[in-house]
Amino acid sequence: MNGILPLWKPKGMTSFDCVAKCRRYFNTKKVGHTGTLDPEVEGVLPICIGNATKIVPFLTDTKKIYLGTVALGAATETEDATGKVIAEKEVTRMPGKTEIEAVLENFQGVITQIPPMYSAVKVNGKKLYEYARANEEVERPIREVFIHDIQLLAVDEEKNSFDIFVECSKGTYIRTLCVDIGKKLGYPAHMFKLERTKTGSFSKKNTVTFAMIEEAAAKNELEKLLSPLSEGLSHLVHQEVDDALGARIKNGQKLSISDAPGTNHPFVFTNNEEVLAIYGQHPDKPDQIKPLRVF
Repeated sequence: MNGILPLWKPKGMTSFDCVAKCRRYFNTKKVGHTGTLDPEVEGVLPICIGNATKIVPFLTDTKKIYLGTVALGAATETEDATGKVIAEKEVTRMPGKTEIEAVLENFQGVITQIPPMYSAVKVNGKKLYEYARANEEVERPIREVFIHDIQLLAVDEEKNSFDIFVECSKGTYIRTLCVDIGKKLGYPAHMFKLERTKTGSFSKKNTVTFAMIEEAAAKNELEKLLSPLSEGLSHLVHQEVDDALGARIKNGQKLSISDAPGTNHPFVFTNNEEVLAIYGQHPDKPDQIKPLRVF
């Protein structure tokens, strides 16, 4: 079976747990996820099965949408509600809607982040959370990410918290975003809750749960749960080709730049709406394009 399983990851499971479980259901080792979600975060986690694993890097590089809760008054070592409190400040006056919205405007567009110590970002070949657990200090890389949209949804004055909507690029740490928003408001803060509602073209409304997978497995209908490769590549430009050119593409041949659809980014060749390959600019020959993935 080949395709994309639009999984709704439950709380309490790591992204790798989900992959391992899907390997058993689909009876294949060719399974990969498309962007890690922390164990306590639930949400959309597209899982690639079979040949669809070839598109994992392209599906990872898509916009994400999150619904999160920022809690003011306490910062934690993990930047979320699971960690030990490392700083506190009494919230004597909860910031109002206008004040919060003004601060959120500072986080539109390109922003810089320092990834949390409890994260899988690698420094000198070692994951940051490994340094954190060993109580070792290490300089963390400053990274640029892009916030396409950020909005205030609701304010809870009793709990000193507020809910936000975030549409962002890959690599964005919402935990760190919550901490930085709190700093701008004058308080230590952490991410109290988070849900990912969309990754690329996959949204909450078209996801499947493990209960649905178990039911489909019992009926031998697992394939019905899979979305085609084209849905995972909908964010890329698609170029329809005839049978003759399609045959050359299936063989993985390099092609003239004139066969490309006029984009500097990777794009998809299709024939009769079937995905044939992903092509991109040849790194050494500007007059050619070369296959990045052939299906």
